[in-house]
Amino acid sequence: MKNNNNTKPSHFYVVGLNYKKADAETRGKFSLSDQAKSNLLDEARLEGISSLIAISTCNRTELYGFAEHPFQLISLLCKHSNGTVEDFQRVAYIHKNNEAISHLFKVGTGMDSQILGDFEIISQVKTGFIAAREKGLTNSYFERLVNSVIQASKRIKNETEISTGATSVSFASVHYILHNVKDIKEKNILLFGTGKIGRNTCENLVKHTKNNHITLINRTKDKARKIAGKFNLIVKDYADLQAELQNADVLIVATGAQNPTIDKELLNLKKPLLILDLSIPKNVNENVLDVTDVTLVHLDQLSQMTDDTLAKRKEYVPQAMAIIDEVKYEFITWTQARKFAPTIHALKAKLEEIKETELKYHKKKIENFDEDHANLITTRLIQKITSHFANHLKNENTEVDESIEWIEKVFQIETLTNE
Repeated sequence: MKNNNNTKPSHFYVVGLNYKKADAETRGKFSLSDQAKSNLLDEARLEGISSLIAISTCNRTELYGFAEHPFQLISLLCKHSNGTVEDFQRVAYIHKNNEAISHLFKVGTGMDSQILGDFEIISQVKTGFIAAREKGLTNSYFERLVNSVIQASKRIKNETEISTGATSVSFASVHYILHNVKDIKEKNILLFGTGKIGRNTCENLVKHTKNNHITLINRTKDKARKIAGKFNLIVKDYADLQAELQNADVLIVATGAQNPTIDKELLNLKKPLLILDLSIPKNVNENVLDVTDVTLVHLDQLSQMTDDTLAKRKEYVPQAMAIIDEVKYEFITWTQARKFAPTIHALKAKLEEIKETELKYHKKKIENFDEDHANLITTRLIQKITSHFANHLKNENTEVDESIEWIEKVFQIETLTNE
């Protein structure tokens, strides 16, 4: 997978970490704020990286891009987060070329999510691509790949039942509340933070709890008002947070801050309080457990919970993977044809050049030389030779990059690619 913006060959990589090996604290170190992602992309462009997208959610942080060596991407990630190379080496992963492509398909379709079938992740992929495109860090290869992943995600959602019911962290939090809080309709629920997870949680709360005592607080009150308006909920000022905590039976925190926003100093409780922290990094200081009658649950604990619905979804994984394989095959076929076409054209031109030289030579050396007959035969030979090479490059078992390099060396040709 060559990129003509660099003199050295570059390959498509994904470097990152997720919930499988990295705990919430470690994921918090590597989480990227919107500003950090913007700065990272700016530096990538200055360093000559032609294409790169960054994804950072509560469950994963990943960079997808073209590089001469994966350490270029690892270095960018560590520089713009609080993670270290040592932390990365301990819990992270690196995938290259086809493995990186397969990984993105699994991520974008929810097959690699902490809660199976979480379709919220595809919006993160779209957002990452749009941000990269605005910075001039995408190309036709990347656009085709992301569109293919979006297509697979839509097909899985529409053609399988793996999307039956909500399958997100926000739903898991409401599921936990429903199963652990008695008389939830009568309880006071306080939602602190109205970003994407907060909005989704709010919708699930209204839908599943039938509760009319839900209060929203956000540092930017207008954002809370927009959400509250949809559901006729109460909005309070950020300055009222401590007072509202005293009234709350359930507190859901999803502020997206880089440091804890809730600690024991804010809690002057008159009754038991259940706190759900849906944030990465953690937004609730664990010292709240020093306060009597406080229960603290983090999203990692929520995501590990299974139910009958989730178990049923697993039955549709083979069907979903078959869709992924189909769409991915179409993409790989497109990339291979696109990649080797310039080489085949250059090879044909080289053989035509050799043919013309030989025809001129034999025309001088052979009396009554039948140039038309010779031209017909050599043209057919060239067509057969180039067809053999094209069929070799189309074979799914062929290492296309290595074969192209070999052809270029043997026939001393140079080609330009459009990656």
